[in-house]
Amino acid sequence: MSTRTSWDEARAIAAAAPVALPSEQVDLAACTGRGLARDALAPIDLPHFASSAMDGWLTVGEGPWTLTHAEPAPGQARAIVTGGSVASEPGAVLRSESGTVVDGVLHSHRADEPRPGQHIRPRGTDAARGDVLIAAGVVLNPAHIALAASAGLDDLWVHAQPEVALVLTGDEVITAGIPAPGFVRDTFGIQLPTLLPMLGARVTAARRIADDLDDTIRAIRESEASLIVTTGGTGSSPADHVRPALEALGARVLLDGVAMRPGGPTTLARLPDGRLVLCLPGNPLAAMVAMITLGEPVIAGLSGRAPRPARGLRGIDVVGRAGSTRLMPYRLVNDRIALVPWQGAGTTRGLADASGLLVVPDGGTAEGAPVEVIDLPWFASSPPAPGRGLDGS
Repeated sequence: MSTRTSWDEARAIAAAAPVALPSEQVDLAACTGRGLARDALAPIDLPHFASSAMDGWLTVGEGPWTLTHAEPAPGQARAIVTGGSVASEPGAVLRSESGTVVDGVLHSHRADEPRPGQHIRPRGTDAARGDVLIAAGVVLNPAHIALAASAGLDDLWVHAQPEVALVLTGDEVITAGIPAPGFVRDTFGIQLPTLLPMLGARVTAARRIADDLDDTIRAIRESEASLIVTTGGTGSSPADHVRPALEALGARVLLDGVAMRPGGPTTLARLPDGRLVLCLPGNPLAAMVAMITLGEPVIAGLSGRAPRPARGLRGIDVVGRAGSTRLMPYRLVNDRIALVPWQGAGTTRGLADASGLLVVPDGGTAEGAPVEVIDLPWFASSPPAPGRGLDGS
């Protein structure tokens, strides 16, 4: 039986480890993709004035109507365009295609038009002043930004976006071209800066180092970010220096390996100054599984929000692995889970063909039974609805 921390417990430790960074007030133009930290309240009624829904004439009372350029009194009308302010009450808008003007008098072509209030957008139909326009916790999208702007808001309070420094290890890694036997192309230096914003963070520095203890110590110590993410070097071979570097820096190890496949050698530590170090394995799939399932709770905690929960689907028959959790890339085929063929820790193709990770406990899963799945960040723009059950209901 493995002595590593269980995956469920590791997720809880990762979520509890960070100290939340303060939320910040950000201009609307920079809010998309950020988590809303405070309810956005309507400072005015929305819309804040009654307006015409059509081009035509604003009429008051029964017709025919004498045209005027002023606000119409009973028996009068004035031309109006879509969105034009309607101050006369009661009033109605006669559409331009439904009326004719003869000698300054407007006549309707239709017996049923206009009815009182017809083609008028009343004030406050979308929201009243003080209403919650956007609830805290929502991941803001362009439609939210437009709603906030239409209400006259210029900025919103959003969760912090933690800064991440990358420390990339590996003498065998090349950064361009086709690798020779014994060498591999860098994937982390390209992938992590695009993945981390999907998890709510941003990469502010990336440093590539040799497989050397002094270089590893220096790179971690000199990284200026609330979260440092290292890749590779988490094993126990003579070329693996991450754990000795953490010890030399006086770090407190919070997770020293996780009972999960792939990604078991993942480590989480806290430096004496409070910064967190998340140490990912060097294999591509293993590192991404660890980043998505353990790194996301760390980033969520730094951001001051709850981690993205797993959600539920109906499972398939998958054999478990004693003492560990298997995290297996899958895709949905006709609304059914189908494991992708590429499951090895060193593959990059598994996630490329997947829509999520199937969580397989050591007891395995059974056909039709509820199972947990974790959506891949690029398919999950916002958290699942609260209260969603393991059967997807």
